[in-house]
Amino acid sequence: MPSFPLSCRGNEEMNMQKDNKAITNSTSFMLVSKVKDYFQLIKFTLSFMVVFSTVVSFLIAHNEAFFVREKIISVLLLFGAGLLVTGSANAINQILEKKSDGLMMRTAQRPVASGRMSVDEASIFAFITGSVGVFMMWKYFNTESALISLFSLFLYGFIYTPLKKVNSISVFVGAIPGALPCLIGWVSAYGNAPISWTGAWVLFGIQFLWQFPHFWAIAWLAHKDYETAGFKLLPADKGPTRFTAMQSIIYSALMVPVGFLPFIAGISGKTSVFILLGCNLWMVYTSVLLFIRMDAKSARRVMFSSYFYLMIVLLAMFANRV
Repeated sequence: MPSFPLSCRGNEEMNMQKDNKAITNSTSFMLVSKVKDYFQLIKFTLSFMVVFSTVVSFLIAHNEAFFVREKIISVLLLFGAGLLVTGSANAINQILEKKSDGLMMRTAQRPVASGRMSVDEASIFAFITGSVGVFMMWKYFNTESALISLFSLFLYGFIYTPLKKVNSISVFVGAIPGALPCLIGWVSAYGNAPISWTGAWVLFGIQFLWQFPHFWAIAWLAHKDYETAGFKLLPADKGPTRFTAMQSIIYSALMVPVGFLPFIAGISGKTSVFILLGCNLWMVYTSVLLFIRMDAKSARRVMFSSYFYLMIVLLAMFANRV
């Protein structure tokens, strides 16, 4: 039997350790990259915002303190189910818009558009997450919340998504599934008890109107990208115009009287009225500035204001719920 010098054996063992370490590092990198791709596929930040409004609406619908074990579990289940349904809708959106996403700088590196993830893989993921999410809504909450979740998924994925290339009416259509999370959260809170729909529609109305200045500010800033991809998302065919800014003013102004409805409907108290009024007037103000100045800076102010608006308004109603 041949014998090798100890130094050769030592070098061989060291090389094997390096190879094993390289394989481990490579596997870890691939795993992290795959997880990142799935996070991009579900548009995690957007999905989190959607589920946030669902959970807060669920908590607003409850009249008592929620820091008990059963309710915390319900919140976690609702968050998980909402994230699955929303993630599925966003995955469908990226599957159907694979070519369009590839044309835009801001979306070209999405997993399906870039080719890092196949359409089949994304489709299987979308089907599983959507099915599990809807099932969880039915199993742990009620049939109504499951049906609304399924309708929202279908409307966003298969109606709103292809309509974006047809006509700007798609923004109105997309605002419906965009506001349904509030409805889902409220309805989920009732379990199998009779549902009081008034509060659900009030919250739906607030989030529905909020989406127009919010989305048009985004479309204003991303107009060139959207135009390249063939999306028709601004109310004017000629791109960012004063007509678009005027539409933002109109919908922001409509939010002012709607902001009184939570108090009138007995959802929240007087303190929240002043908070909602202040937030709504601020949205009107930023939209007016956009109309006057017609620049990206003003559009960006509307966009960021709208992000904070929803968080402040929902938390104010929750903190001051009746």
